[in-house]
Amino acid sequence: MLVRFTKMHGLGNDFMVLDLVTQRIKVTPKLVKKLSDRHLGVGFDQLLIVEPPTEPDVDFRYRIFNQDGSEVENCGNGARCFAKFVRDKRLTGKTTITVQTANGRAQLKVHPDKKVEVDMGAPILQPEAIPFVANQQAITYSVDLDVKGETQTVELSAVSMGNPHAVLLVNSTDEAPVEVLGPLLEAHPRFPAKANIGFMQVLNRNEVNLRVFERGVGETQACGTGACAAVVAGALRGKLDMPVTVHLPGGDLQIEWHGEEQPVIMTGPATTVFEGQVFI
Repeated sequence: MLVRFTKMHGLGNDFMVLDLVTQRIKVTPKLVKKLSDRHLGVGFDQLLIVEPPTEPDVDFRYRIFNQDGSEVENCGNGARCFAKFVRDKRLTGKTTITVQTANGRAQLKVHPDKKVEVDMGAPILQPEAIPFVANQQAITYSVDLDVKGETQTVELSAVSMGNPHAVLLVNSTDEAPVEVLGPLLEAHPRFPAKANIGFMQVLNRNEVNLRVFERGVGETQACGTGACAAVVAGALRGKLDMPVTVHLPGGDLQIEWHGEEQPVIMTGPATTVFEGQVFI
């Protein structure tokens, strides 16, 4: 079966986007793994699916799959690409689009300059809801790691943006041990659903550098939910004022958050790379 797809990226975080409103296929973990292979398939960090909504007052259903075939709850860079995709494909003419995700609803707003603003919802800080194993909620937590046979303790913030994140403060993102600590923390027992791991360097009260080791993917060029989680963590630690420019390897995002129970607003670009067809 020949299926149409679009390759897109948000600051280098790349996606294969499938319109399952006008075409039909069954998405399985095996298929996702095959398509994600950068040598034998299309290659991507995540597969984004556009489906008809199953809830009233919603424009589309938005689904996200990692390279390993696992379906995840949210993806901020993907949400921006999703908004551009449905408008480019004339699936909607709206500039404000409401989508349902595995974690609830999200609102996407396309600005006149083509940047997309995403209401990412309020961050989740209660450990059991992240999920993160802790006796009580705190701004930071001490987590023990076995690093090459030696115990190393790291301080991190735990935040969910619909998907679980750990945020570590580092002196330099260039020198941060992303390749070592990323995999260890992603699969740490205190994160029963695994986690995305952010390494944040605070440059000033309105600017940070960030690298993110994404759950089920590895380090990516950009992570929208990771940028949101990092700003929340920095604000809770008293180190940031709003708005914050987050410098990621792939480019910049603007993040704004004004306290608990308030939504995190993310604004950034979305880019179409090419259109294609693939046999499924």
